[in-house]
Amino acid sequence: MKLILSQEVEGLGAPGDIVEVKDGYGRNYLVPRGLAIGWTRGAEKQIQTIKRARDARAIQGKEHASEVKNQLEQLSVTLAVKAGDTGRLFGSVTPADIATAIKSAGGPLVEKRAIAIASPIKTTGKHQVAVQLHPEVAATVRLEVAAG
Repeated sequence: MKLILSQEVEGLGAPGDIVEVKDGYGRNYLVPRGLAIGWTRGAEKQIQTIKRARDARAIQGKEHASEVKNQLEQLSVTLAVKAGDTGRLFGSVTPADIATAIKSAGGPLVEKRAIAIASPIKTTGKHQVAVQLHPEVAATVRLEVAAG
């Protein structure tokens, strides 16, 4: 079965790639979850749109990723969240929250999918979060979660 990936699929490809997969994998897993669409001539035009969008937000090369890493590691990010008297949060901090906080702290635009939280952040205080900028470059962001 020939499909066009609409999202990153580990071990298979990036958005916009045309892949050949077994029928069951495509029909039962990739397409229902919105990870891929069926390949047609009309979908070729969608490939171009997906690739343009990916190129616009992608970090260009290892050198650019290293520059962004330096910016992120010098940045001190503070995130105000709702918390109880004991310092426990109502919910937890998500990668989307962290990406927004990085941007509002004057940092570069980071995709939420690139942010890896080792264990759920459910308390106030200082935390460290990994950001995978490039397959070979990762940054560590210092995050302070404050009750607000």
